[in-house]
Amino acid sequence: MPTGVAIRDPRRQLFAAAERVLLRDGPNALTSRAVTTEAGCAKGVLHRHFADFDAFLADLVRDHVARLDEQAATLRAAAGTGSVAGNLAGALTTLFESVAVAIVGLVTSRDELRARLRRATPAGVPLLTEATAVLAGYLTAERALGRIAEDADVTALAPALIGTGHLLFADRKGTPPRAEAVRQAVETVITGALR
Repeated sequence: MPTGVAIRDPRRQLFAAAERVLLRDGPNALTSRAVTTEAGCAKGVLHRHFADFDAFLADLVRDHVARLDEQAATLRAAAGTGSVAGNLAGALTTLFESVAVAIVGLVTSRDELRARLRRATPAGVPLLTEATAVLAGYLTAERALGRIAEDADVTALAPALIGTGHLLFADRKGTPPRAEAVRQAVETVITGALR
C-alpha cells in the first residue's frame, strides 16, 4: 500500500470502506486488512486513528447511531402528514436498506465489540435499540395528534415494527422487499392502534 499519501478524512474513508466490505462480503470478512485494502491505504492509517480494530468497529456503529438523529427529525416532522403506515414504512425502508442489517450482524457476531458498545447501550442491540426509540418518538407524536389511539402502547409497537422491518430486510443477498410488502407488514402491526 502507498505510504506518505495524504488522506482528506481518514475516519470517513475507513468507515465507507468498512461499509462496502460489510455489504459485499458480510461481517465475517471484516478485518483491518480488508478495510484498509478497500480504502486503498496502509494498515497503519487505521491504527493511527483508532486504538485497535474493535475501537474502530465501535466508532463505526456509533457513527450509524448518530445518523439516526437526522432520520428522527425527518420522521417527527412527518407527524400529522401522509399516512402513519406510509411514514413508518418509509422510515423502516430507509433504515434497513442501508448497511444497518449488516451492522446488526457485525454487532451480534463480535463479543468484544458488543462489550464495548454495552457501555453506552446496556440493553438491546445497538442501532436497533436507538431506531426503536426513533419510532416510539414518532408514534408518541402521532398519538398526541390523535392519529394513534390514546391507549396505544408505543413502547410495544416500536420494537414490533423494528423486528418486522429487520426480518423483511434480513437477507442481505436476496431481493429487498417491495414497498407494498413493507407497508402491508406495518399496517398489520399497527392496525389496532390506528384511529
